[in-house]
Amino acid sequence: MSKKLVAYFSASGSTSRLSQSLAAAAEADLYEIRPAVPYQRGDLNWMDKKARSTVEMADPNCRPAMAAADAPVAEADVIFLGFPIWWYREPAIIDTFLEAYDLSGKTVVPFFTSGGSPLGEGQGRIEKLAKGAKVLNGKRFSGRTSEKELKAWVESLAL
Repeated sequence: MSKKLVAYFSASGSTSRLSQSLAAAAEADLYEIRPAVPYQRGDLNWMDKKARSTVEMADPNCRPAMAAADAPVAEADVIFLGFPIWWYREPAIIDTFLEAYDLSGKTVVPFFTSGGSPLGEGQGRIEKLAKGAKVLNGKRFSGRTSEKELKAWVESLAL
């Protein structure tokens, strides 16, 4: 049996709740990717061109600092990587996370919360940044997905 980790970033709580359910469904460890400077409500206003998240997402090379780089990645064979969709891709802090760890030989399984937006260019970006890892296709979930549905999804992956 492989060792699993659910590593996630959540700005508003939806991805956090989903990640906790996924960790239970997958019998995985849980790790929150936290920014060194937490996002405030105004930072997330996608309609404000000067909002922190808008500025970060406009720069493909932006790498916001993480509060810690202590995720138990080395012990994991499978990493479920969770995040909300921002501008049709992963938030920049996910890029910071992917570049902070040696993912060689690991399987990375992106999952994301969104009201309907697809991962878009994020899939290719994650594949490029997760050097040496096998990256499965990302899957979108609503914040209300049940643990039973998540367990069925995990089982369908045959990890």
